Amino acid sequence: MAISPTGYEGAAKNMLAEGKSNNFNEIQNQAVADWNKELSKIEVKSDNKDKLTVFYTAMYHVFTQPNINMDVDGKYRGRDNKFYTANDFGYYSVFSLWDTFRGAHPLMTLIDRKRTADFVNTFIKQREQGGRIPVWELASNETECMIGYHGVSVIADAMAKGITGFDYEKAFEASKNSAMQDIFGLNAYKQKNYISIDDEHESVSKTLEYAYDDWCIAQMAKILNKKEDYEYFMKRSQNWKKLVQPKQRFYAGKKKWKLVRTV
Repeated sequence: MAISPTGYEGAAKNMLAEGKSNNFNEIQNQAVADWNKELSKIEVKSDNKDKLTVFYTAMYHVFTQPNINMDVDGKYRGRDNKFYTANDFGYYSVFSLWDTFRGAHPLMTLIDRKRTADFVNTFIKQREQGGRIPVWELASNETECMIGYHGVSVIADAMAKGITGFDYEKAFEASKNSAMQDIFGLNAYKQKNYISIDDEHESVSKTLEYAYDDWCIAQMAKILNKKEDYEYFMKRSQNWKKLVQPKQRFYAGKKKWKLVRTV
């Protein structure tokens, strides 16, 4: 059996390239060898077999998504539903970035720099073909099911660690583009330095997450010696302070207008 994101012809090519054996044991042994290669990137020792099982099961999950979403010849379906060919990178899919930017992607920058570069190249192409970098992308479609634009966190981390294999300038411009749009409360965020509960739902979370993403973009600008951009996004990254309630020590939403009681 073979699958393809582009059509029947792609599936046939994938079958011919990857399904060369009809021997079940041979295929099974190859799968075991491939997974051992991936999981051996981190070696953990313990006398507790249950803990080892938990660790390597979690690591296995890290490698299941994002996954390659192109044919063996590099042909893939872009965010605009047109076909393209990735000549020098792997095109990936399933970027559940709100779930992965904190832990899974930073781990990947340490154990698989090539795959991280492929992720960023995919971000750049998705911006070119779909208008902006992924938020929560699935099979070359943007689901918009979470908040923030946390692809910028992945890019900033890769740049800070000196990972090569992608165009830093294009990656920065794609990140800046996501931050300068007028969707999901960003217009109010840019104008007032926070999002009120009258402007957009999830106003507190969006304000905080946009502020973090802005800090990431500022770090990219610093690496690229873009002083004006660095100062602009560093200033924006402090917007989280607008929703702090110092006495209560928590964040709270703000209304656009205050009601005045009259007697």
